Amino acid sequence: MAKAKVEYLCQSCGARHSKWMGQCSRCGEWNTIVEEVVQAPSKTDWKSNAKSGASQKASIRSIRDVQADHAQRFGSGDSELDRVLGGGVVSGSVVLIGGEPGIGKSTLMLQMALNLPKKVLYISGEESEHQVQMRAQRIGIKNEECYLLTSTQSQEIFQLAAENKPDILVIDSIQTLQSPLIDSAPGSVSQIRQCSAELIQYAKETGTPVFLIGHITKEGQIAGPKLLEHMVDTVLQFEGDRHHIYRLLRAHKNRFGSTHEIGIYEMHGAGMRIVENPSQLMLSERGADLSGNAVAATLEGIRPMLIEVQALASTAVYGTPQRSTTGYDTRRLNMLLAVLEKRCGFRLGTKDVFLNITGGIKVDDPAIDLAVVAAILSSNEDIALAPKVCFAAEVGLSGELRPVPRIEQRVSEAEKLGFEEIVISASSKFKSQSGIQVIRCKQVEEVFQHLFG
Repeated sequence: MAKAKVEYLCQSCGARHSKWMGQCSRCGEWNTIVEEVVQAPSKTDWKSNAKSGASQKASIRSIRDVQADHAQRFGSGDSELDRVLGGGVVSGSVVLIGGEPGIGKSTLMLQMALNLPKKVLYISGEESEHQVQMRAQRIGIKNEECYLLTSTQSQEIFQLAAENKPDILVIDSIQTLQSPLIDSAPGSVSQIRQCSAELIQYAKETGTPVFLIGHITKEGQIAGPKLLEHMVDTVLQFEGDRHHIYRLLRAHKNRFGSTHEIGIYEMHGAGMRIVENPSQLMLSERGADLSGNAVAATLEGIRPMLIEVQALASTAVYGTPQRSTTGYDTRRLNMLLAVLEKRCGFRLGTKDVFLNITGGIKVDDPAIDLAVVAAILSSNEDIALAPKVCFAAEVGLSGELRPVPRIEQRVSEAEKLGFEEIVISASSKFKSQSGIQVIRCKQVEEVFQHLFG
């Protein structure tokens, strides 16, 4: 055995240092360098762990001789997951799924394993066989070739994978795995990097898709070195509020497809249910006769969706007015309030303003600006907006309405759900050929006159 040595590794980027420092010299992050005992491995490939012989010799070839075959895909049994992956699971790909604890990552992967008619090896390093089996009973077992292994040793995992040759390998989670080639604790930077490198090599050499479930830090980043996200083919983020039933699956990186697609799920006791029409669910409980409610035509990925924006503007009881948001950027809310105060003459500097995006989702689409402004003005005037009107425009610093992309899809979605009127920017290059009435405005003042007279 090689002599153990001490290294100082950055938890953010994985850089090695000869001594401890407060700031990493590579990524510039503070207080991310930790001390680890590292054993230099003699063999680092997955085959040495699986004891299946020496690795193949490398060879070079002309780039013209390489066959440009399309990536082989197959359906996962989940239409939303296939949409986010770019059309299905690619053979030999490595997919990393991150999310907050309890958001439903393990449920989603186990549901895929139980519904997919292929041989699936599910590695559980956090839960016992009994716990996984109880969850599988709630979801419903449709795949008889779903095999379970509760182990954290990479040597045992690769040995069983080489013997059984599964079609898909699921690791829950990457932070629990431990390689015998590295003499450090599970979840450390070196262990995560080593185990991920072995799994990636296994996926590329055998053509087996590998799904890795990863924890996230307090800042919302996937735990471990940032290098891990660069090593895998696809990085998916499972988002949502644990107090709500809706979950969003986003692709932050995808080598085999677009990163603009999202999947929308509804969390139930029997697993994740696909939401076919998210707009109708988001607007199902809206109060039509209450002030401070407005509907925005937004885009989640490339999918149009209508969401409800709730605002409350009241006189500040304390000296400093409060600004609070849920599902929306607080800094952008402050900007919009400053625009209403400076450019449009609305006195909101002494008002408490609270903003909420219903459904527990987070929105960063600038097209929601006009709906936020309309909801704030409706609450400030204590006048309810018309129930069949929605908004889709960005608000500039001068109070002007700016056009937003894919306006045709937004208008079409509003018409599909029975809205009679949509307010957009006058600069939008869109010719209305539908039954919905399109109101074009240049300034916020025009919108105020149109809504409240």
